[in-house]
Amino acid sequence: MSRRARITPIEAGLPDGGARRRTPGLRREEVAVLAGVGVSWYQWLEQGRDITVSSQVLDSVGRVLKLSSAERRHLYVLAGLNPPALEVAPADRGMCQGLKRLIDAWMPFPAHIMDAYWNTVMYNDAAALVLGMRPEIVQNCLIAFFTDPIYRARSPHWEEVACNVVAQFRAACSERPNDEGFRAVVEEARELSPEFAVLWERRDVEPGGQLQKQLEHPAVGTLYVESTQLRVPARPDLAIVLHTPLPGTETAEKLEWLTSPEGRRGSMYPIAG
Repeated sequence: MSRRARITPIEAGLPDGGARRRTPGLRREEVAVLAGVGVSWYQWLEQGRDITVSSQVLDSVGRVLKLSSAERRHLYVLAGLNPPALEVAPADRGMCQGLKRLIDAWMPFPAHIMDAYWNTVMYNDAAALVLGMRPEIVQNCLIAFFTDPIYRARSPHWEEVACNVVAQFRAACSERPNDEGFRAVVEEARELSPEFAVLWERRDVEPGGQLQKQLEHPAVGTLYVESTQLRVPARPDLAIVLHTPLPGTETAEKLEWLTSPEGRRGSMYPIAG
């Protein structure tokens, strides 16, 4: 009812624009007609009665009421249906600068941001120095993992980590089973890496979360970090990946030196290690 009350007849595209109307907002029968459903059925929907609903009908109602992505998901939950994926609201598309400040503030530890397909959106200086992220490689974290010689040379347990990486990517794919973007990444990875092709056929699934990594850097030696994927509800299309030094490993001190002016001069990539 509250969503109906905020939509004016003119916004809804009614012919008379709500002329001679005593109250603002849309009437129930107007929403029903615009959504292509019965008036009684729509009244029962507002009253929360035990009726049968479909995603198509809810989408029609949501379109008439101009529901946001979050409101549309909430409507699905109220109706007892699996909610659709969140979409990025136009007002939240400018969040990238704020997220860039976040990963820059994570210095001297590596951090980067990737989209739903694991394409690199941005990364901080520590990610370039430690993980070898740089403009000239393929800007997709999955493909770069399997094809970048610098990253591979720095990972003594690469084969073990590769299993987790592929399983996490398959979990991301499962959220959008018919998405052509995921299919394109998988096909490219298959063509470029026989190792990926073998692991992909195993069909392992693992949720993205935390992953411990051991890296061998040519300038500072062994680094022990924990990679953590974080999601921002307002930007469900992005994931922030933070690398945190494991305690008792002197990794934090090494990263501080590596990102210092002295450390930068002594460890500029490309270095195969």
